[in-house]
Amino acid sequence: MGLAAKGGHMRTRTGPKDPALRKARVCYNHLAGQLGVRMFDSLLARDYLAEDGDSLKLTTSGQSFVTGFGIELQPLRTSRRPLCKSCLDWSARRTHLAGALGASFLDRFYTLGWAKRRSGSRVIMFKNKGERNFLDQFPMAGFKNRG
Repeated sequence: MGLAAKGGHMRTRTGPKDPALRKARVCYNHLAGQLGVRMFDSLLARDYLAEDGDSLKLTTSGQSFVTGFGIELQPLRTSRRPLCKSCLDWSARRTHLAGALGASFLDRFYTLGWAKRRSGSRVIMFKNKGERNFLDQFPMAGFKNRG
């Protein structure tokens, strides 16, 4: 390790240096970064999503949550894209939600006025109230949803 340090070969953090990019960003058309990983973990912990081998499925209780959140499932089910797909987050090195549902969640955050995309960037900026609402809707495992 000492030799690596002297030679300038120290390991650096993967992913973006910008904290805003690490927190929340667009990955193709869905939410990534720390908040994207949190959303995925919360949906799994509450059994709204279920991993079935390499595939990801929306459970019956997950369907209720999604429709209660204002997302119509029928158009997503008839899409060519998979409804739920896992996507490896390149900064957190953990999974976030992609697929038609992942894109619909991000669109819903925009519609609700919780977040907007920074012009000319992949950064998703959550307003203070929007972030509080997001954290309430996607609590960490072990915390009860207040919403």
